Amino acid sequence: MRLALTGDEIAFRNQLRSLYRTEIPPEIRDGVREGRELSREALVTTQRILNANHLAVPNWPQQWGGRDWTPVQRHLWHDEMALASVPEPLTFNVDMIGPVIARFGAEELKARFLPPTANLDIWWCQGFSEPDAGSDLASLRTTATRDGNAYVVSGQKIWTSMAQYADWMFCLVRTDPAAVKKQAGISLLLIPMDAAGVTVRPIELVGGSREVNEVFLDEVRVPAENLVGQENQGWTQAKFLLGNERTGMAAIGRTKVALSTIKARARHTRVGPGTLLDDPLFAARLAELENDTLALELIQLGAVAGSEHGPTAPTSSILKLRGSELQQAATELMMEVAGPGALLPDNNRWTGRSAGAYLNCRKTSIYGGSTEVQRGIIASTILGL
Repeated sequence: MRLALTGDEIAFRNQLRSLYRTEIPPEIRDGVREGRELSREALVTTQRILNANHLAVPNWPQQWGGRDWTPVQRHLWHDEMALASVPEPLTFNVDMIGPVIARFGAEELKARFLPPTANLDIWWCQGFSEPDAGSDLASLRTTATRDGNAYVVSGQKIWTSMAQYADWMFCLVRTDPAAVKKQAGISLLLIPMDAAGVTVRPIELVGGSREVNEVFLDEVRVPAENLVGQENQGWTQAKFLLGNERTGMAAIGRTKVALSTIKARARHTRVGPGTLLDDPLFAARLAELENDTLALELIQLGAVAGSEHGPTAPTSSILKLRGSELQQAATELMMEVAGPGALLPDNNRWTGRSAGAYLNCRKTSIYGGSTEVQRGIIASTILGL
């Protein structure tokens, strides 16, 4: 297993560091570093800068903006972006629907959607989860009935992140309700959010944010040309999509930045005659979390260096599972640094933002496949249980 960077890889990393810190507006990077909620405009601005520098969709086929990079270069692209506090390209576009269209879509669909998806001219949201189909995604009940040159879609999606900003939704629907296996009879449709019959209703989270939504689909007519791939092959496409999603969810770079912030805050937090960082118990917990993050980073680096196409499905599950745990542990430490100030939610103060970050981070062990699901994958595919 190769864990050290070559000279060429170090030079590549340094180029990324320079570009991220000079091309992206400092007020946007400061907002990421301080945990402030970014506007839609800030995210669009960032992605368009990255796309202009051929850094928005390196994992895509080269024909559609991808780069002929090694797996290690792709890893450095993502890791250095997090370390520079640059907002990542919108994951719904770049990691989810873009690669699916590139892999399974007809040529007309690729030409129509991939360029605006890369440039964030189209903002996508994900219509997968339903009130009774979350981790058990194959139980979805939203139906799409063929009617001439269109599908008529009815049902409900939930926990649809950023649907209030979205122009389009990639949506799993049941096109064959009579299929014997629940994983069969599912298709992937592209649905415009301004279509008649689409209603978005925000869900206020316990921390006060409204990033997730319910989406109601009431006999929405969707042109049949918006079908991705073949009818009733949506489950194959969903598995492909979720494999990409889980690898990125490790968020190792973001955790490293969070730990650096925690250390800096703790160094200036008075406790008795010293600071919180002088407290041996707190310092030991911080050091243990830093070591665990480094260990997961080495697993990720080893996986991408040893695989032509990125981590395999079992490794993706390890990264997703452990990455979620480390992100949550980091927010717990930040809450401890914030102390009583965390009890007063306030987006204008870091102590108040720490509570929102802690509460929001509880979801990381659920979305993209729950912790229990990932442990089941690891148990069966790695441990042979």
